[in-house]
Amino acid sequence: MKRRPRRPIETTLAPAALGVMLMLPAAAARGNDAAAKGLEIARSSEKANEGFGTERATMTLELINAHGDVTRRKMRLEILEGTTDGDRSLSVFDWPADVKGTKLLTFTHKKADDDQWLYLPAVKRVKRISSNNKSGSFMGSEFAYEDLAGQELEKFTYRYLDDQKVDGRDCWRIQRTPVHSGSGYKRQVTWTDKEYLGPVKIEFYDRKDELLKVSTFAGYKRQGKFWRWTKITMDNVQTKKKSILTWEARELGAKLDASRFDSAALEE
Repeated sequence: MKRRPRRPIETTLAPAALGVMLMLPAAAARGNDAAAKGLEIARSSEKANEGFGTERATMTLELINAHGDVTRRKMRLEILEGTTDGDRSLSVFDWPADVKGTKLLTFTHKKADDDQWLYLPAVKRVKRISSNNKSGSFMGSEFAYEDLAGQELEKFTYRYLDDQKVDGRDCWRIQRTPVHSGSGYKRQVTWTDKEYLGPVKIEFYDRKDELLKVSTFAGYKRQGKFWRWTKITMDNVQTKKKSILTWEARELGAKLDASRFDSAALEE
């Protein structure tokens, strides 16, 4: 009996391979569109918040452990808006006595690693926060040092995901990926309110791409042309700890002494 010639494998695979090849340009186009839209949303948010000049605020920081025990701290915040680079901020603890006088100075940069210094009054020493330590806990809270720096546009790449509602608010959901390898996060997913042009929720994924923390932004109030939140809750889903920052007072355009935003002045 004469055997029938075997059909070439490449002939049978050709339609499937051709289908994949045809889909690749379409997928690339969708990816480019998502990246462009994500960047445009982030750019709109940044633009809406430009021009405040300076900010002065008093806040309460609550540290809540997994058992529900609460530790409270009082602090002041001053921000000097950057014109050619990122913002500068100074946080000062006023209460209780064991943390009074502790200061954190941050120089946010658009492209370079941020500069941060921590002054510890107990040892009367200024400690520079290295790039490798920016993912560490700030004063025992669930906020990392890098969370307290300005979220400049150039610090991430972006991808639009979809439109969603959060507590009845219309939002864009985008993914942003840190540019610098020293970040403690692999990626972040943000929900940006379409009216406030600010975040209402952010999911933080650790370097293993596992959900680490979720922050929620509440109590938005209008100050002039700017929308500002009055409360941030940071939930650590891995440790079950929580930290809450509440603004008790906030003044935009406040008169600030620029010389205070200097690492050499931290010990004064």
